[in-house]
Amino acid sequence: METGILELKDYGHIEIMLRQYMDERGITRNHMARMINVRYEVVDKWYKGRVERIDADILARLCYVLGCGPADLICYVGESAK
Repeated sequence: METGILELKDYGHIEIMLRQYMDERGITRNHMARMINVRYEVVDKWYKGRVERIDADILARLCYVLGCGPADLICYVGESAK
């Protein structure tokens, strides 16, 4: 049986955990934006978990500055138990 998205259903979602990493280290969104050389709005979207498309370059910059891997910042949450 194939798994596809032919109908609208709960297929899970991606969670961004940047806020936790930044808060633990006391890094502001403004400071992070300067450290990875992007606009504040870009970091703000990641911080709030409102990223629509994952930019691999931005993700790599965040991982470099925070000393972590992509799996530390991005998590797939499977479909909800009903």
